[in-house]
Amino acid sequence: MPVATVERSGVRIPRAGSGAPTGKAGASSGGRGMRQTEGLVFGDVILDHSCLFAHRDGKQIRFTRSERSLLLALSRNPHRLMRRSQLLDVVASADSDTSDRNVDFLINRLRSKLGDSAKAPKYIATQYGEGYVWIATQAPPATARTGLAPALSLLAVVPVVPRRDQGLGTPAELIAGQLRDAIAAKVGAGQTVIVAGSEEGAGARYVLQISLQESGGRLDCTASLREMSSRRIIRASRLELGDAGATLLPPEIERASTRISEALQRSLAEASEGLGTPTDQPLDIRFRKATTLLSASNPKWLEKGLQLRTAREQNPASADIALQWGLHLFARLVLTNPFTGISRGERDDLESEIEATALECLPLVESNPLLMLAAAKLLYFVDRGHLELAEDLAERAFARTSDSAAALPLLGQLRQARGEFVAAVAFFDRGIGMADPDSEFELHMRVLKCIALLAAGDGEALKGAAAFACDSPHSPPDLAVMVAALVTPAGQQLPAVVTDVLIAAGREGARNAIDYTYMTSVRHLTSSQARANILRELVGRVSALHGRDVVPPFVRMATGLAATS
Repeated sequence: MPVATVERSGVRIPRAGSGAPTGKAGASSGGRGMRQTEGLVFGDVILDHSCLFAHRDGKQIRFTRSERSLLLALSRNPHRLMRRSQLLDVVASADSDTSDRNVDFLINRLRSKLGDSAKAPKYIATQYGEGYVWIATQAPPATARTGLAPALSLLAVVPVVPRRDQGLGTPAELIAGQLRDAIAAKVGAGQTVIVAGSEEGAGARYVLQISLQESGGRLDCTASLREMSSRRIIRASRLELGDAGATLLPPEIERASTRISEALQRSLAEASEGLGTPTDQPLDIRFRKATTLLSASNPKWLEKGLQLRTAREQNPASADIALQWGLHLFARLVLTNPFTGISRGERDDLESEIEATALECLPLVESNPLLMLAAAKLLYFVDRGHLELAEDLAERAFARTSDSAAALPLLGQLRQARGEFVAAVAFFDRGIGMADPDSEFELHMRVLKCIALLAAGDGEALKGAAAFACDSPHSPPDLAVMVAALVTPAGQQLPAVVTDVLIAAGREGARNAIDYTYMTSVRHLTSSQARANILRELVGRVSALHGRDVVPPFVRMATGLAATS
């Protein structure tokens, strides 16, 4: 589903002397609160919105980082010539050994995975001597929803019989169909249960393998439920066929489907456990709660400081409590007043404790995707050489929670750190489409999108993306001012209240604000050019108010910016 575009212009922040911020993030249309679980359908290929994977002919396709970057650039610019130099820039940050020939090599690999041909292209056409064009036309949403292999089916039931017992194929398919119908009735609306010919072609989060064989006149049948991303077996049991032979008796269908659906619900619930999420509420609410806790600098982590310190003393072996403590320390860093700042020594001490806490927890969180995301978020933030580790944790956690928005902010930031801005914006747009209107999560995703567009130097796209209100009941007014000062596009005048705050902050306050912005939103990017792109306009505006030397020297060195008045 395309994300609706906000049609207003300008960035709104709290008025001086006003009460609590309103938290409005702008209006839009087109069902923005709906869950985006459909793929983008091009012919017989269904692309995940962020191009992490695709499906063709019922089989899942995985892409390398460079392939994914190239695929995003092409598919997001249909029927438009993408020159080799442009595509080279796209993959440069993902592959250090890049050349025009390397781009051609990646295009050939993509064509092979998509089932495309250079001589008779359906997806990528060659413009000889110039570049490539994405020529496939996206199917309308209605077609996408009825694609043959939904990328996010909950469960695929796969019947399996030994080669010597091929005559059992029809009974096995009958049993699989009966179980599919019974389980689908129990897991509820919005969850797709299908029958598939193989695990590889299932395109589902879980696979139920129904194995049938004949053993000396007895018909044996087992059901094995497995999570596809981890290959973990969740439940395995024997089905009693009795005298019914190849046709299960209705009572056994009911018993088996009940046991399997309960195991599915338990597994789904486990994926939303931790970080204080409610355990007695529906899964959808639990995932939304987890998304809010992970997406931004949630003030609730500040409030829980004393409680978490006591809990850690009482239960020092709990990775869950330890990571909550890490999120508390993270909140202390990012929710500080940007104009008063925090000393370098105190910041280093807090980040050292965050890093040590996250690293110590890693062996304990492998079975819990929310805790994996929390650890990845903290390791990414401290920016101490853990980018690849954070990527691995986040992508494996995302595979278990891909119908939740919890991983999207971090995945987008990780792509942005690599310079893969098209991929980053795709994650942020997906999160905006899944967010509740006017929610803290929506605001957070819009701010992240603006920062990505700033980093990419895409001023035109920023003008549209920055058309939202920065104020939020969950964010201190000083932070709202900083966001407005940062994302207001070049050529647009800052709101008067923002200018007033920047003036009132004085030279030291302005210097603290630049330092804060660099440490929270800029330093993670591997490209000094991208760092400079984010800070250039803010530095220019602050320098005009307080002089050229207001920019901290380490910021100048890390970005290559020379402050100008």
